[in-house]
Amino acid sequence: MRSRVPAAGLVLGVVCALIIGCSADPPPAAPPPPPPMNPAPGASGAGDPYYPMDGNGGYDAVEYQVGITYDPAKGRLDGDTTVIAKATQDLDRYNLDLRGLTVHSVEVDGKPAKFAREGDFELVVTPAEPIRNGTTFHTKVLYGGDPSVTPKAGGSENGWQKSKDGGAFIVGEPHSASFWYPVNETPRDKAMFTLTARVPDGWTVISNGREIQKTSANGWSTTSWQERTPVAPYLTTVAIDKFTVDRMALPDGTPLVNAYAPGAEDRRDTGRRLPEIIGFLTSKFGPYPVDAAGGIYLDEDIHFSLETQTRPTYAKWADLITVVHETAHQWFGDSVTLNSWSDICLNECLASYAQWLWQESRDDENLDDRYRAALEIMRNSPDFWTPKLVGMGAGQEFHGVYDKGILAIHALRRKIGEGAFARLLKEWPAAHRNANASWADFEAFTIKLSEQNLRPFFDAWFHGTTIPPDAELLPGTLRG
Repeated sequence: MRSRVPAAGLVLGVVCALIIGCSADPPPAAPPPPPPMNPAPGASGAGDPYYPMDGNGGYDAVEYQVGITYDPAKGRLDGDTTVIAKATQDLDRYNLDLRGLTVHSVEVDGKPAKFAREGDFELVVTPAEPIRNGTTFHTKVLYGGDPSVTPKAGGSENGWQKSKDGGAFIVGEPHSASFWYPVNETPRDKAMFTLTARVPDGWTVISNGREIQKTSANGWSTTSWQERTPVAPYLTTVAIDKFTVDRMALPDGTPLVNAYAPGAEDRRDTGRRLPEIIGFLTSKFGPYPVDAAGGIYLDEDIHFSLETQTRPTYAKWADLITVVHETAHQWFGDSVTLNSWSDICLNECLASYAQWLWQESRDDENLDDRYRAALEIMRNSPDFWTPKLVGMGAGQEFHGVYDKGILAIHALRRKIGEGAFARLLKEWPAAHRNANASWADFEAFTIKLSEQNLRPFFDAWFHGTTIPPDAELLPGTLRG
């Protein structure tokens, strides 16, 4: 059956259509033009009072895509690194940190950029066009040279070093990254990290994170490592040697890679205990905060081991308790990263106390007795109490934090009680995971958690330069 529309209805429909058509929304207006730019140079330092020229302002690093070719026979490094960053202001120029190496060219978002070297390590980049605030941009730098001859600012063992068997490795604190790639070298700017390294066949490349690819062609091997958990620049690393490599996994499937330089193979039994160590520290500090594990075991008699993220670098003398210490840094220092170098106790005091926790658990050591024995020796030693654990001054960061710092943390444990201390060890790294924090943040966090007035305690132990009064020196069960 068909239905006919009466003529009157047809006219009414046409009128309604016209009315509806007339009342339709107008087409959307064009978006307003962006506000005018006010470009200015990014700051040439990140603001740490101890190292005011370290790092740079005007942008936040998002990821470093580092590419290197290194020939151990020649000692030459050629780099092709892209820094992905987000502008935090309108920029007409900005700085990267790069020590010693010769820069051949710089591109910003695929366009040639002007560049200049200033001071000891500033690489000043002037893009072809200003960069708008909030924009993500790519800086590609081609560079090269012998990184081992760059002056080792901050100590003879900071920077790129050749190993005695012809390989190479990089360690350093507070400086290391700028010795081999352009970087915003401040712990305040953490970023993802990818390394693609090309070396002659027969050499092995070990770095941070997970190994994602390895190929070989024409006598050269290319290996890629990727760390997706944000990492502070000084915690990135590369080691090139004829390693013996052991591969395992944690119970949850996290990959574990231990690499042993020639001469360091006798420490494989220590390396195999890493799952046990991580399991113990997880029970104390909460979930393992990075997505890979392992160690780089050198046969080098350097004066420190370093908590390079996911895969600490160990000196020749490093023992099992050193592995406990550096692994604890994956929570304290790597995941929760200091804001300024005056906050170094956040790293070293807590990681050092992890050694005592391990010995308490594995060796049934009475820590109160150990504390009292140490106090008996050090009570009348002014030199032991003089170093400040916070605000110690540039160049003094590592004085006191490994010995006085352990006693201070044990005294804090007894001051706030076992339950509050156990909560502190888990809740602090959880609250600041993948972020930066200051010692002042830690004090405020601990005071709130413990519901105690800890100001006299913190002032005496961490800000003071003399032995604390007995009320703070012997709290809780330490009075016994």
